[in-house]
Amino acid sequence: MAEPKNLTKNIVELATFYVGNALCGMDILKIQEINKLMEMTKVPQAPDYMLGILNLRGQIVTIIDLGQKLGLGTAKLSNESRNIIINTPGEHVGLMVSRISDVVMADPDKIEPAPANMNGIQGAFFTGVYKTENKLIGILDVKEVLRID
Repeated sequence: MAEPKNLTKNIVELATFYVGNALCGMDILKIQEINKLMEMTKVPQAPDYMLGILNLRGQIVTIIDLGQKLGLGTAKLSNESRNIIINTPGEHVGLMVSRISDVVMADPDKIEPAPANMNGIQGAFFTGVYKTENKLIGILDVKEVLRID
């Protein structure tokens, strides 16, 4: 008996979020949690994009202003701002985003290479782009974003 074709397809679940007006996404499996803790401690002589550290249930989490890291300007804190805590080996890192959007089921075959420059965002921070019916989602290269320059 032949298997239905749609069961063999690998679908990637993209957690999407806004950084300013830019819609970005990442594989949902890379996310530990999303929270709205904003009580951070500044770290002296840290890079501009590093907002500070916070204590998350006894674990120290470094918070990065994703807007500043991507070249989109400093994040404006609001009621919709969130920290996306990333699963990284060895350290805990949070990405401050403007607001959370939907989970998008993406067909990996339809993910296109990222252009070198996407609306002023550095293309190096993206593994590709995914087009939905009415949106373009920049797929974040988490390793590249976390690389210290």
